[in-house]
Amino acid sequence: MCTLEKRGNIYILTLTGLGEHRLNPTLIDSIRSALRRLHAEPTSPCSALITTAHGKFFSNGFDLAWAQSSQQRLQLMASKLKSLASEFISLPMPTIAAVTGHASAAGMILALCHDYVLMRKDRGFLYMSEMDIRLVIPEWFMAFLKCKIADPNVRREVIMTAAKLTAEMAVVRGIVHSAHDSPEETVDAAVRLGEELVKRGWDGDVYGKNRMVLLSEVSEKIELDHDTVKEEMKTKSKL
Repeated sequence: MCTLEKRGNIYILTLTGLGEHRLNPTLIDSIRSALRRLHAEPTSPCSALITTAHGKFFSNGFDLAWAQSSQQRLQLMASKLKSLASEFISLPMPTIAAVTGHASAAGMILALCHDYVLMRKDRGFLYMSEMDIRLVIPEWFMAFLKCKIADPNVRREVIMTAAKLTAEMAVVRGIVHSAHDSPEETVDAAVRLGEELVKRGWDGDVYGKNRMVLLSEVSEKIELDHDTVKEEMKTKSKL
């Protein structure tokens, strides 16, 4: 489902295969396993993580086909993604998403879990598809979008019009750090950025804790959502 490669002080997490990289429990658990390895390893000297993917999709969002047969499946998938987001937020190193294909809905949120987003400009778009597929955006998604997209007009465009943003459009709107001509150039640029960040020699533990402060609103919404689901499950079990 994914691989984790170390190049000096740079880790490269790759979603493997040519599929859509739908976020089902299997893929999420595979990514979380890689992050747990990074959490467990020493944070000094400073390291950086790059996440990328094979094929024309970075991630096409939740695996709704897998989840549609059961509300419990949907809750499990959503719960695991919240845990994954929390692990990205607390990761003790800079993180870079090298988006080499489409990133839709939860897949766009996965990209935004990173400190920097780099994107290929010859193919792919960022797309919050919930309006088009008749789903309500979770509150913690909204908290992430508020933290990552400062301009309320751009947030409205992304959420309320389900705009499909190319790399160049996303750069202009301040969502993407830089746009590149091919998937290879996108990953190469991410490696260069990672190396620049590593040279700063930051303490990984401090870096992760400062990110947690920066994104505290997201963490609070995730925790609140977890508690709400638990209460709903308790209520249903009593019926």
